[in-house]
Amino acid sequence: MLFNSGIFLFAFLPIAYLVFWQLKTKQQRYVWLTITGYVFYSFWNYKFCALMAFSTMVSYVAGLGFLKWKDPHRRRLCLVIPIAVDLLLLGFFKYANFVVESAETIAKWADSPFHAATMSIILPVGISFYTFHTITYIVDSYRGTIKPTRNFFEFTAYVSLFSQLVAGPIVRFRQIEGDLENIDHANRWGARSIGWSYFIIGMVKKVLIADTIASMINPGLHADHPIPTATAWLLTLGYTYQLYFDFSGYSDMAVGLGHLFGLRLPQNFNSPYKALNVGDFWHRWHISLSSCLRDYLYIPMGGGRGPLWKVNRNLLITMLLGGLWHGANWTFVVWGAYHGLLLLVHRMIAPSWERLPVVVQRAATFLLVMIGWVFFRSDNFGMAFGWLHSMFCWVPGSGLPWEAGLLAMLAAAGAIAHLGRNTFELRHEWNPWSSLGLAVLFTACVMQVVGGQWTPFLYFQF
Repeated sequence: MLFNSGIFLFAFLPIAYLVFWQLKTKQQRYVWLTITGYVFYSFWNYKFCALMAFSTMVSYVAGLGFLKWKDPHRRRLCLVIPIAVDLLLLGFFKYANFVVESAETIAKWADSPFHAATMSIILPVGISFYTFHTITYIVDSYRGTIKPTRNFFEFTAYVSLFSQLVAGPIVRFRQIEGDLENIDHANRWGARSIGWSYFIIGMVKKVLIADTIASMINPGLHADHPIPTATAWLLTLGYTYQLYFDFSGYSDMAVGLGHLFGLRLPQNFNSPYKALNVGDFWHRWHISLSSCLRDYLYIPMGGGRGPLWKVNRNLLITMLLGGLWHGANWTFVVWGAYHGLLLLVHRMIAPSWERLPVVVQRAATFLLVMIGWVFFRSDNFGMAFGWLHSMFCWVPGSGLPWEAGLLAMLAAAGAIAHLGRNTFELRHEWNPWSSLGLAVLFTACVMQVVGGQWTPFLYFQF
């Protein structure tokens, strides 16, 4: 089920919302949020509800173990065993075939016969996200950052919260613990306006901007002939904006849905294309993921402490694994390595970089990020290197019919991304003019949805 689908807008959401606000106690609302989360998830594949329930149960029991035992050995078992279970499940469903195929490729290069049949594995939607939820809960419980909940349905509501279940943001338990504890006193009317404002703005980003750009660039990206250089740059710029408006649109919709149910989800994007350097970019892009990688991987490995080579190692490992988290493909690993190297280079030249005019810093950072998206979007290295070759080695060719329309769309998207305020910087106060504007935009989105012109969010594949 998609946020930008008719069944969600006209059936699931109204029922979930109306019933929720008829319930009065915390327990009733926890149970209802759990039910709606599993119903929402079952529309993808009901069989995987059992997988999510198993992961949830393991993590919940581990939390009870932290409450019961003070013995370091038992507490460590409560940390290691459930995390190992979660990572094994994620590794099997997401990376098993990737490992087999990579081993075959390496054996072929080494001229050593090796063959193992790949398995027919369906990747459960959202497994990367709810696995992060359970792991952060376990680690924070072990560290004493949070006190594990004894209420089973409070925990299941947190893990299966439909607004952020399949594509984030990655919400740590401590970030919404207060709202969950006070969910029976949530202010329905106070949060309604801000919730709908976030939701509609996110839907506009996805349906009217990202999907429109996608419809123009996808034919060019799947072309079976060399792409003219000018077209290659337009495709790169188009995907750069498509990915941002698609994913930040989902995050805005998730935040809006959270407000509608009395839960304040964290900001996931903070105008990333206004970044002054690559480090600044990662403080602004997919904030929930980058902060998790920092707090649960980079810092435990040593972070910025110790000799320079160890600091650089920690940073590169973090970015490599961050790239691999996005998908079982070596192009994602290269994308992560690319950003890791950019971060290392920036550390070495930071004083000189910061003396450049702000506009130059922003433009150069945007260009570097844009080039990296080539690996992120490409299905394989052949596509990536062919795309880059067209960008940096002149390939003649005439303009395509859609390029004029794409230029206009990119100009509008660029103005919003580079010059406009992001959703968290807006006031979300409904007056007659803003209400009219949102109503017109929402109607345009609904017309697209009713016409069947909608696509899944890009981050569902991760």
